[in-house]
Formats: sequence, structure tokens, C-alpha cells
Amino acid sequence: MQLSIVIVNYNVKHFLAQCLKSVFAAVKNITAEVLVVDNNSTDGSVEMLRQTEGIVFIENKENTGFAVANNQAIKQAKGKYVLLLNPDTVVAEDTFEKCVCFMDAHAQAGALGVHMI
Repeated sequence: MQLSIVIVNYNVKHFLAQCLKSVFAAVKNITAEVLVVDNNSTDGSVEMLRQTEGIVFIENKENTGFAVANNQAIKQAKGKYVLLLNPDTVVAEDTFEKCVCFMDAHAQAGALGVHMI
């Protein structure tokens, strides 16, 4: 597994739906998993996530906060690399491939940031 993509959600169902659509398109040429932690949303996010195939869904019964939720998913992540992605993000189809290639080519790199528009 090359990449684990961690997304923490709290009441941003519509942004999250667009984010996941872009993520699924962007992982077609790499081995990846998508872990989504919901922090007790009340906007229908949980129902949507329960019906979403291709994700590891972690449902919190209380809002544990951003850092705790990320750490919950990171503990379950199986990828060589872990990407923390905000749910209001739409990624280009080649973004993850480029990131994995860069990290593979630069073993001394400990982290990578990308140009956001």
C-alpha cells in the first residue's frame, strides 16, 4: 500500500462528497486507502459515509477534535505514506501520483506540501 489518505469530517457533508469524488479519481494509478473519521456530525454526513464504498469509516460518538481524529486514523493506516487531507479539498487526478513519486525519489524528505489554489 503506497498511500493512506486521512480525512476528518465535521458537518461538511457536501464538501466531503466532492472531496471523496476527487480522491477516488486520483488514486486510480496507485495503491491507496481512504480513511474518513467523522466527529459526530449532524448534517447527514454519517449516513452518506455508511453508504460510501471504498473507505475505512471511523464514526466518533463525540467530537474528539481534529488532532485526535487524525491520530485515530493514522493508527489504522497501512500505507507507506500518510496524507492528511481536509474535507473541503478537491485534488487533481495526478496529485497523489506526483506526491508518491517525489517521496519515493527523495528518501531524505520527511514531509511534503503541495501548491494549493
